[in-house]
Amino acid sequence: MARIAIVDDEESLRETLTFALEKDGHSVLAFADGEQAWRGFGHERPDLMILDIMMPRMDGLELCRRIRQVDERIPLIFLSSRDEEFDRILGLEIGGDDYLCKPFSLRELCTRVKVLLRRERNTRLDNSPNQELLRSKEIEVHLKICSDSYRAWWKGDLLPLSISEFRILLELTEVPGAVRSREQLIQAAFPLDNYVSDRSIDSHIKRLRKKITQVDEGFDRIETVYGLGYRFREKI
Repeated sequence: MARIAIVDDEESLRETLTFALEKDGHSVLAFADGEQAWRGFGHERPDLMILDIMMPRMDGLELCRRIRQVDERIPLIFLSSRDEEFDRILGLEIGGDDYLCKPFSLRELCTRVKVLLRRERNTRLDNSPNQELLRSKEIEVHLKICSDSYRAWWKGDLLPLSISEFRILLELTEVPGAVRSREQLIQAAFPLDNYVSDRSIDSHIKRLRKKITQVDEGFDRIETVYGLGYRFREKI
């Protein structure tokens, strides 16, 4: 049973989502705004969070920023009553894993929750980094990827990647040197969302590069191929 936090200022929606998620076998923590959720996050950390973007006191975007400072991996789903590309892009840029526009199907939300939880649960199948490394695939001498646990190591250092960042890295390194278009990366990173823009992929690539350069200042292997997309350059 997973513990899911719902953060939304609409009481009726909190009650509806709580009923649907509890029916699916989850336990639910409900909060009316970002400040309540941030305080609760410090006491009882959930397995997944569903965040409304527009809320009083602290909105979902600010809450996401704070959460990502202390937890890179917890799955985050954004909700918004505004079907605007800017909201989707910004939410995904700052670390969201998925996005739904109101009104939405409860079945679709529950399906997305199951998918994200299943992928995150794989990271806890084996808590031993050595065992994960044994199961990992060596892309080349510096990069190891464990698809079972959604983890990647560069030069022996575990990279703090979100689920979508991991999927992008996995897609890029499937065939080192091959160009992947932004459309291909969108399908790999967000298989359930048809409304992610090219700009969001560019932002994810920027964060992915930054996280690898934090452990290797000279890293330059993710190349932009202008007019086409990106590639993971083969080692020279």
